[in-house]
Amino acid sequence: MAVAEGIARQADEIAAIRRDIHAHPELGLEEHRTSDRVAAFLQACGIPMHRGMAKTGIVGVVHGRDGGACGRAVGLRADMDALPVQEQNGFAHASRHAGLMHACGHDGHTAILMGVAEMLAGMRAQLPGTVKFIFQPAEEGRSEEPKHEHELFGAKAMIAEGALDNPKVDAIYGLHISPAGKTGGAGYRVGPLMAGADGFTIKVTGRQTHGSRPWDGVDPIVASAQIINGLQTIVSRQLNITAVPTVVSIGAINGGNRENIIPDTVDMLGTLRTFDNDLRADAKKRIANTATSIAASSGAKAEVHFTAVAYPPTVNPAELSKQAVPVLKAATGGLAAEVPLVSGSEDFSDFQLKVPGFFFLLTAPPKNRQPAPNHSPLFDFDEDAMPVGAKALAALALDQLIQPK
Repeated sequence: MAVAEGIARQADEIAAIRRDIHAHPELGLEEHRTSDRVAAFLQACGIPMHRGMAKTGIVGVVHGRDGGACGRAVGLRADMDALPVQEQNGFAHASRHAGLMHACGHDGHTAILMGVAEMLAGMRAQLPGTVKFIFQPAEEGRSEEPKHEHELFGAKAMIAEGALDNPKVDAIYGLHISPAGKTGGAGYRVGPLMAGADGFTIKVTGRQTHGSRPWDGVDPIVASAQIINGLQTIVSRQLNITAVPTVVSIGAINGGNRENIIPDTVDMLGTLRTFDNDLRADAKKRIANTATSIAASSGAKAEVHFTAVAYPPTVNPAELSKQAVPVLKAATGGLAAEVPLVSGSEDFSDFQLKVPGFFFLLTAPPKNRQPAPNHSPLFDFDEDAMPVGAKALAALALDQLIQPK
């Protein structure tokens, strides 16, 4: 198989690229070195590109034998950003930047897609359509607060700036490295795969007073405690979670500055995870109603705000999945299998709202050590899985191009 042979020859190159990117991690919208690295590589491969999309994003375009005048167009996407994590790995290519680390495999995603781009560019005369290589910034969010709540970043910004247009993409594919399973395997689901994520803040306002005389004020700390408990009844008593689960978690609570002062305000940060868009909308309404009603019952006031970090569920459509799964199984040598729902989130889901999209997990537990989860300071993966991921993306692209228009 030409694809398999081409990717196998690239294995060392892909690994070297990944290690270079891993050693120089950059947060969302700051991926300048990474973007330059990708651009230089695409240019060397003779691939035309659009730079500066969504600030640091790149879209490379390879037109096939018809010059893009007819035939299908397929998108392949990789995310490029790192995380604000202090790496604890000791290998030679560990992060050189304090407090920054590729702790979620995006360095591998980027290197894999670069390998696919090189390989498909080399066979452009045989391609019956167009392939777009979408290198996306800020999947993990922005490195700074947005100027306004509707400011776009990540996949949403790439879409708004035309990453899926000219030519319009008929389908898009992506992957995410997982430290579980067997190296070179793949995990997939038809329908929901990864949860949608909505960040939210709750500001509870009471009335400050002396800690010895709580009746002279309104205690926002007690109201906040009641709100936290009440939010859990949304999942346990208000939503029908027999089909798909829902998670509501408060990750931070801040209020007060000493033991004998009941403060004016308490601030909370939370996350909502859902696998269905209708359930997601319902849960958001219930979070707001629960918080404001409980606060009001004690004379306090609660303001609920859903943040710009808002990812829909990642859902693989049935028709595209039926076409993709056999290709994925062949590319992995039969190591592709259905996996349970994943409560983590991915903004690849925003692409899926615009065009049919298939997303899968590339399994790559590190060699000779206990796997660490994504976002851990000890996260790592087996680079031997990267050629398999490249092979799978290339095969999925080629299969999509031969489908009837």
